[in-house]
Amino acid sequence: MPPPATQDEGRTAPSEKRGRRLAGPLPYVVAAVLAVVLVVVTVVRGGAADVTNEALGDQQLKIMAPADPGGGWDQTSRAMQASLKELAGRTEVYNVGGAGGTIGLSQFAQLDGQSHQLMTTGLIMVGAIAANGSANTLDEVTPLARLTTDSQVIVVPAESDIMTMEDLADRMRDQLSSVSFAGGSAGGAEQILAGLVAKDLELNPGDVNYIAHSGGGEAVATLLSGSAVAGISGISEIKAQIDAGQMRALAVSSAERVGVLPDVPTLRESDIDVELTNWRGVVAPAGITTEQEQALESLVMAMTETDEWQETLAREGWGDVALAGPQFETFLDDEIVRTTQIVDELGLSEEQR
Repeated sequence: MPPPATQDEGRTAPSEKRGRRLAGPLPYVVAAVLAVVLVVVTVVRGGAADVTNEALGDQQLKIMAPADPGGGWDQTSRAMQASLKELAGRTEVYNVGGAGGTIGLSQFAQLDGQSHQLMTTGLIMVGAIAANGSANTLDEVTPLARLTTDSQVIVVPAESDIMTMEDLADRMRDQLSSVSFAGGSAGGAEQILAGLVAKDLELNPGDVNYIAHSGGGEAVATLLSGSAVAGISGISEIKAQIDAGQMRALAVSSAERVGVLPDVPTLRESDIDVELTNWRGVVAPAGITTEQEQALESLVMAMTETDEWQETLAREGWGDVALAGPQFETFLDDEIVRTTQIVDELGLSEEQR
């Protein structure tokens, strides 16, 4: 990254006379500035160390990605791992896939009081809990922070004769059951989006032919094999295949076009009045102290300010929506209510299938 421009850039060089006037006191000025910088750096590093010690004690930080490798939770967890390196030292990421994150959630719920354990979560888990009638819920964790948003993208294999979102909509109207969608776990953001599209086309969302997978990588493999007509995925999970020409992106689910896919229209631009943005966040186990919770929130929010994290957001096309504390808890409560209502309306809950 190039250094920021200074006020002197583009100006003529100072005169030799002025340079001679500064020559005497300059070493003292530089020494004073360096002393101030040293004090500031020491205070910042000391503060970070205090926060980390309060949060983790002498334990190594561990982050559960409640999905198989290759998907959005895995990518987010490993981005956190890299961005926390300077703040928390070596961090371990491990995967527990299945059932929209609810298998991971069931294991995470057993880690009561272990403040060195974190888990990524998000809209997909909220939807899966509602759709699958999960025995475990997010009431059994300590919410820490919302981190990112990620638009969904609807794609078809490059050799498909479906060229636009309008073509896919026509195919769905002709025979909905013939249009199979590959995506993530049942009840997740991808299935919800497929249901919302069907509903807008005045079709029965419960009749959508949806092929669920425990990870984004599996869904991509199904689509590339020709076993599904279309796919729905987070942009970051499938952008490589789009860039390589293996997939054709038809539409994104966000309110506006996405910077990393500037030529792909939104669903609304394709005459489908649907908008849905996935979000991801991080939680800690239940049973941690208030001090540990606050320290972990401070650690995660400090991570979101690092250059490493900001570069990841730009590269992956993720939205920066960092939010912690009571505000995140309120947001999560509202999302649970909203998503449960959508799952019920679309007939995606277990008792309705």
